[in-house]
Amino acid sequence: MTEATALKPTEKRQNKPRLFYQVEMPQPTSHLFEVTLNITQWQGSTLNLKMPVWTPGSYLVREYTRHLQDFIALESPTEKPLFFQKVSKNHWRIQTEKISDIIVRYRIFANELTVRTNHLDNSHGYFNGAALFFYIPTLEKEPIQVEIMPPDGWQVATALPKVSKTDYLYQAEDFDTLVDSPFEIGLHQSYQFTAHNKPHQWVIWGEGNINPQKVIEDTQKIIEAEASLFGGLPYEHYLFLLHLSGSGYGGLEHKTSCTLNYPRLGFRDKDKYNRFLQLVAHEFFHLWNIKRIRPKALEIFDYDQENYTPSLWFLEGATSYYDTLIPLRADIYDQTFFLKNLGKEITRFLQTPGRWVQPLSESSFDAWIKLYRRDADSDNCQMSYYLKGELVCLLLDLLIRLNTNHLQSFDTVMQVMWQQFGKAEIGFTPEQLQQTIEIVAHQDLSDFFDNYIHGLTELPFEQYFESFGLRLKPIFDLEPYPELGIKVQSENGREMIKFVGMNSPASLAGINAEDELLAINGIRLSADQLNERLKDYQAGDMISIAVFHQDELKTFSVRLGEPQPRCYEVIAIANPSKRQKHNLVTWLKPN
Repeated sequence: MTEATALKPTEKRQNKPRLFYQVEMPQPTSHLFEVTLNITQWQGSTLNLKMPVWTPGSYLVREYTRHLQDFIALESPTEKPLFFQKVSKNHWRIQTEKISDIIVRYRIFANELTVRTNHLDNSHGYFNGAALFFYIPTLEKEPIQVEIMPPDGWQVATALPKVSKTDYLYQAEDFDTLVDSPFEIGLHQSYQFTAHNKPHQWVIWGEGNINPQKVIEDTQKIIEAEASLFGGLPYEHYLFLLHLSGSGYGGLEHKTSCTLNYPRLGFRDKDKYNRFLQLVAHEFFHLWNIKRIRPKALEIFDYDQENYTPSLWFLEGATSYYDTLIPLRADIYDQTFFLKNLGKEITRFLQTPGRWVQPLSESSFDAWIKLYRRDADSDNCQMSYYLKGELVCLLLDLLIRLNTNHLQSFDTVMQVMWQQFGKAEIGFTPEQLQQTIEIVAHQDLSDFFDNYIHGLTELPFEQYFESFGLRLKPIFDLEPYPELGIKVQSENGREMIKFVGMNSPASLAGINAEDELLAINGIRLSADQLNERLKDYQAGDMISIAVFHQDELKTFSVRLGEPQPRCYEVIAIANPSKRQKHNLVTWLKPN
């Protein structure tokens, strides 16, 4: 315990308020973090405290204060209660007339294991700053110290620097840094390693079939590949936090760390392991693209409300494109796996009807109300800026390479954006982003942006692939079945329709998502029998489908449509020319 040391004023900051947090977890099984905020040298008749409603990198208002309880405010050192009132959902106001030293205590319920929330149990405590700490308006740029009081035997991991080598006292240079520095506290495994001549650390919580040494070796390759692209690493130390869970998946980027959540048994199967490494490559790439190269709208965070930008397609889409390329360049997997994975991404895109409804820039702008709030109709009206952004960046990469004879590529775009905006952390506008890509491409891209980013024109994969000796091949089942346009899932003995495709035969007939599927032509069926049953019919046939719509029995006549591809594959054309071979090799193995 070093509170006196932590709060000791310096000459430079003699008259500035000082902020000091303590985080305790005396009963981890209660899932309650106990937080104390000490404020000294305060001057003012009122003190306003606000808790963020969202966290950078996760574009949804999550209302973190819904987990806050037992708020009290006290005068220090007498601990005399101070009058306070709640002004809004995330705003408390304390009366502080003639009071300079204040104590605020509260508890945060933490039982949601995601990369963007908090979790506390008898094995660990994990928290994000936005979901645990208040900020004081006008003092966001002041340094903040945090002391962790862990249960006996628990360790603490965070990217924040320690104030001293002993104890668990850390300092953030400002509130943004505190929000950007998650804490892992508990019974975890820690592995130190070096990459690109800088220290790194893996901290792993949970049991699973992970091979830490193999992960370290492949992480080193990813770091080297990305450092090579950007010309070095913009930090002195980096921390990877990994939570092994039953079926969770996700990542959240930070400037000098990231948090990952991955299925605990997802490391032995080669495809699943490659997917994990893509997640690592993705979050690590973000330390440039989004944490430092970011739009003007996110240059200064407003933690009280949504921060809108139409450029998430670049921030997440380009990062998704590179999370597939980087492991290839690092020799973690080969060209065959890359093209197989690319086929899966294009399949997801072409099987999403929402691509005809929501433009890419609108998808970016509306992330706050759509991406994280999916429902049964989402695939009909939404298009992921991750997925389409990735594929648009793919096309731009191929276009730039062809225009410049591979002298420049989307790598060049990222490098220019880094030099012009990222290093100095100057926010870019959508116009500046487009201009940068056009300069690198040696081409006016107004039509490209109007069609594929702001518009709904179908992406021309075949046109771009041809110069690289590739083509897109639709794959049908060996025994194709006519289209009905629904997805069905068994739930507690009921066959529930979870999705009805826009303008599909089922949709045109009036069938709804959340109807319970009963029978086709009077014969009962289950979810796993549906496609097999459809093989008994031809496109154009009329069939009778019985469902429960809410609690009402309904029967619909449905005219079946033409069979649809099960998936798409990116394959080499027969007899490619030397030029096509050269383009392909130079694209996929530029070094």
